[in-house]
Amino acid sequence: MSQDNFKGLVLREADGKISHAIETLADADLPQGDVTVRVAASTLNYKDGMVLKGIGRLVRAYPHVPGIDFAGTVEESRSANYKPGDRVVLTGWRVGEIHWGGYAQKARVKADWLVPLPAAISFAQAMAMGTAGFTAMLAVMALEEHGLTPSNDGEVLVTGAVGGVGSVAVALLARLGYRVAASTGRAAEHAYLKELGAAIVVPRAELEAKPAGPLATERWSGAIDNVGGVILANLLTALKRNGSCASVGLAASNKLDTTVVPFLLRGVNLLGIDSSMTPFARRVAAWNRLDRDFDWALLDKISQPVSLSELPIYADRILAGQVRGRVVVDLGNV
Repeated sequence: MSQDNFKGLVLREADGKISHAIETLADADLPQGDVTVRVAASTLNYKDGMVLKGIGRLVRAYPHVPGIDFAGTVEESRSANYKPGDRVVLTGWRVGEIHWGGYAQKARVKADWLVPLPAAISFAQAMAMGTAGFTAMLAVMALEEHGLTPSNDGEVLVTGAVGGVGSVAVALLARLGYRVAASTGRAAEHAYLKELGAAIVVPRAELEAKPAGPLATERWSGAIDNVGGVILANLLTALKRNGSCASVGLAASNKLDTTVVPFLLRGVNLLGIDSSMTPFARRVAAWNRLDRDFDWALLDKISQPVSLSELPIYADRILAGQVRGRVVVDLGNV
């Protein structure tokens, strides 16, 4: 077994305060697992920002290496499913929370958590997708399985469209032929959303206005909601008959103040998307769909590379809602 040292961003707790530093680690420091991966890239997600700042007690044991996803090459394996040299990607399974994650040059995990990375997708591209892009694909798949097609009348609404999930969702839906309505509260980002393929941009304030009754005028043929709260409640009242909303994030609130009327009288569907513990076959299907359906030429618009040392700065920005698209962490650049 290899025993070479490697670098990682390590969180430590002392007297209730969280600190972080890039440290030199060894294989013996890694947690138990079937497969050791030489990590090439990871990402910064909203949950990573919370972990880096010690918000929400998502991490219970220290020291800890955060990073809720990663891509890289298998270095050692005790699993028949993977061999050294295999290219893999991981999202979910509470990696970066209860299990060491992707902000180190090596990771050791259960084999069942990994997915083979399609040959045409580079490590940086995989992490420009990451958990956010994977989640966006799961949302699109769920909507299609509930009857959404490009031939449906009306727009597909994407809320929180400037964020990681939202940006990929807008680009994906547009590439698949849907007419996309992208919503954001940041007026300066309207041009960005149009570049991704949005047909129209809807100001967030418009979606926050409470309808006069339990049903609004039918408008959206489907929706991917990254916000929750009043926006989710309101958009449900404006879905077309038998339309569906894939609920992905709850950045505004996890409370849903609504009635059964949209569900009973229009037959709308509320689809919860949990990407953290997705079955293996569906994870493979989602990555294959991304490989086939995403316009990879858009990556420069929705992603930016950073080093481990820059992460704390971007953690502050992502928690403040100041990050556009995806932040890719280069593990070769520590």
